[in-house]
Amino acid sequence: MKSSKQNRRSFIANSTKASLAIGLGSTFIGGTAASAVTNSHPESYSHLFATGFDQKPLPYDYKALEPAIDAMTMEIHYTKHAATYAKNLNEAAQAEKIDRSKPLEDIFGKISRLSEKLRNNAGGHFNHELFWQSMRAPKDNNQPSGSLLAAINGKFTSFDNFKKVFSDAGKNRFGSGWAWLILKDRQLLVTSTPNQDNPLMDVAGTTGFPVLGLDVWEHAYYLKYQNKRPDYIDNWWSVVNWDFIQQRYDSAMK
Repeated sequence: MKSSKQNRRSFIANSTKASLAIGLGSTFIGGTAASAVTNSHPESYSHLFATGFDQKPLPYDYKALEPAIDAMTMEIHYTKHAATYAKNLNEAAQAEKIDRSKPLEDIFGKISRLSEKLRNNAGGHFNHELFWQSMRAPKDNNQPSGSLLAAINGKFTSFDNFKKVFSDAGKNRFGSGWAWLILKDRQLLVTSTPNQDNPLMDVAGTTGFPVLGLDVWEHAYYLKYQNKRPDYIDNWWSVVNWDFIQQRYDSAMK
């Protein structure tokens, strides 16, 4: 009988703790509080779009995104900045005995336990590999369609309002970093991260599956736009590859 009472007290205590935990959320841009514990860590998404440790060829010419992004910026960004992240990532992964045959996404859930070098360069490499694929030649009146557009309209009331919320996340990011459209608990959210962090990392203020990311480091735009980050962001919308973003969204929602 004593054991039964103890088990019952333990069950009630654990249930109370769980209820309190579920009530503790994290805030995000353009929405209400989201639960911090209702889903497993987003590293479980690594099977959807697995990222390797080596830099892939750029999927278009350096000049393909002009006039939104100039050829010289693209060449320097890809061959210098992004290439260095890939090189340093492999060095750090080898030193820390990370299995490079597995998706890079698999390490983000434990990135806080790894070195700063690995964190910065793993983030830099992943973020840029996603960024390249998320763009293509400029298109007038560029916007998504289908289920992604419906989800954006449902969450942000309109595509134009979503663009404003997302753009503001990039424009208002102090210093260097990224703006993100993510999926958390099957809901679209806009957030941002500093430096080369991303929403898959266990250090991110709001975790989730990155659907779309925008690089707002100065090296992504300074040659053409100087200090005019808002102009860069406004023009960037014309080169977003919504077909690719739709694929990411649909895969994560299955």
